[in-house]
Amino acid sequence: MRKKTTQNKVISKSSDGFIRVISGQFRGRKLPVKDVQGLRPTTDRIKETVFNWLMQDTRDKHVLDCFAGSGGLGFEALSRFAKSATFIELDSLAAKQLEQNISTLKLDNAHVKHTNSLSFLEQKNSNTPFDLVFVDPPFRKDLAQISCDLLENNHWLNVQALIYVEVEAELNTFTPPCNWLLIKEKRRGKYSAGCMNVKQINTVLDDVFLLILSFTCGVASDYNTAPFLNHLINV
Repeated sequence: MRKKTTQNKVISKSSDGFIRVISGQFRGRKLPVKDVQGLRPTTDRIKETVFNWLMQDTRDKHVLDCFAGSGGLGFEALSRFAKSATFIELDSLAAKQLEQNISTLKLDNAHVKHTNSLSFLEQKNSNTPFDLVFVDPPFRKDLAQISCDLLENNHWLNVQALIYVEVEAELNTFTPPCNWLLIKEKRRGKYSAGCMNVKQINTVLDDVFLLILSFTCGVASDYNTAPFLNHLINV
């Protein structure tokens, strides 16, 4: 009697996921995210912390999301009525998904630049500068440092722009430009993240805000070096 041959069925399960908008006009909306190597979608907890710090400082702002990946931070800013958002993403699948999510939300004030973030920032900006910038690059490549230097040197930042940066905290090598002011810092886990602003030389009230959120090894710190900005950040 002939034996029946049993073939192992290979079931392909997509490891694509979703990000969730946690507040604003798109609150609760889930947006698809492609499974891209090195992609670390920002968690709801981190987004909640960052945007609690920012409070109303997203409304009517021009936003730049470098190394956008899932676009979680940029979409959160748009949900909170940012005037515009530009997403920079090198990976073709991730960039295409960003465009699809923009279409899903019917946004006409959001755009995707399918390019290398450093190549984009290396250009001298002659257009409208950005008010809020997210820098959350792949780790172990010193990309945060280079990106912030390019933002500072190539006129990408508006007066009193806010810059959020996430870096690996254990390396302790990130040095913001000398005219950027630290407002807050937190450390937990292995990651460092932050939001910064550039100050105008000789003008105290025109200081650019530097907001740093650092996640490192169970140590938590919270401090404010700009008392006159206390009303902006209350967590």
